[in-house]
Amino acid sequence: MNKTLEFWFEFASSYSYLSVMRIGPLARDAGVEVRWRPFLLGPVFLSLGWNDSPFNIYPPKGRYMWRDLARLAQGYGLPFRMPSRFPRSGLLAARVALLGAGEPWIGDFARGVMRANFADDQDIADPGVIRGLLDGLGLPADALISQAGQADTKLALQRQTAEAGELGIFGAPSFITPDGELFWGNDRLEDALAWAANPPAA
Repeated sequence: MNKTLEFWFEFASSYSYLSVMRIGPLARDAGVEVRWRPFLLGPVFLSLGWNDSPFNIYPPKGRYMWRDLARLAQGYGLPFRMPSRFPRSGLLAARVALLGAGEPWIGDFARGVMRANFADDQDIADPGVIRGLLDGLGLPADALISQAGQADTKLALQRQTAEAGELGIFGAPSFITPDGELFWGNDRLEDALAWAANPPAA
């Protein structure tokens, strides 16, 4: 069984920010290959009866989350600024990430989008922001953004989001090991990598 870990993340997700920024070196140290699986939380939340982020629906939970995120980011040495709008649409970024999921640039792109949203308070739904990130990576921005808007890319992201629901994913970040174990939350990243690297004997 390959030492891989499926990493299901959402660009609008606050705790996904922490995991996107941390997973690269942790996975290398664990000898685990990351499979980047961008998806959309909106349809997942709708299937649960929510029409918004639960952090907005339940204000005390939201206030706790932002303070928790600030504490954790400080502890990890990550920049953090509470976005002026939450959640922002991660649709375009997710489509581009889907195109790059198997490419060497996926990690750098994902980290760039997350920094834009949760450190620089930029609107990641703005094609100009995404174009700037792609340009900064030396990638063909116009071609990728055009491809992201094509019907087959839109359908692929819809299918991947549907697959998340079929796998029992209900939030982000989530991690799935080769033997099917599901781990949810940034605080389970290390546990997921450890399991993927050395799954317990049955």
